Amino acid sequence: MFTLIIGGAGSGKSAFAERLVQSLPGDRVYIATMQPFDEECRRRIERHRAMRSGKGFATLERYTDLAGLTIPEKRNVLLEDLSNLIANELYSPDGRGGYAALQGVEAVLRRAAHLTVVTNEVFSGGTDYEGDTLAFLRTLARINNTLAAEADTVAEIVCGIPNVLKGEIP
Repeated sequence: MFTLIIGGAGSGKSAFAERLVQSLPGDRVYIATMQPFDEECRRRIERHRAMRSGKGFATLERYTDLAGLTIPEKRNVLLEDLSNLIANELYSPDGRGGYAALQGVEAVLRRAAHLTVVTNEVFSGGTDYEGDTLAFLRTLARINNTLAAEADTVAEIVCGIPNVLKGEIP
């Protein structure tokens, strides 16, 4: 099974995804993709760690090359989040390009009992972007579209409330 959770910044998508994965029977793995570049990133990472504390997640930090990550088979996996993974693949010295993120998601999907991917909604703030920002947003949008087509369930989270666009919430 594959669930794609999409939403804007502060929409509640992470909390919703954690509750969803926590409700599934079996072991849980959390793949964290945010690199601790600065104090703001470190605060966000700590907030997410606190959110999932005591919820039974085994956390794996992986910033690039998701396809090379070894996870035990048949686990319920939460990838938090695709946007960071794509940015890392595009701009990190270790990155292999944005589509390496898609290949990584597909590799994890083959091993997981259930994969839940959290991603950001793009372009609702407009389309007046240039350069690297526009390239990143276009890559994210294309990969979001590809994954939405593959997913069993797609839900957009608005104010913490899921709007199911495809399938049903497991």
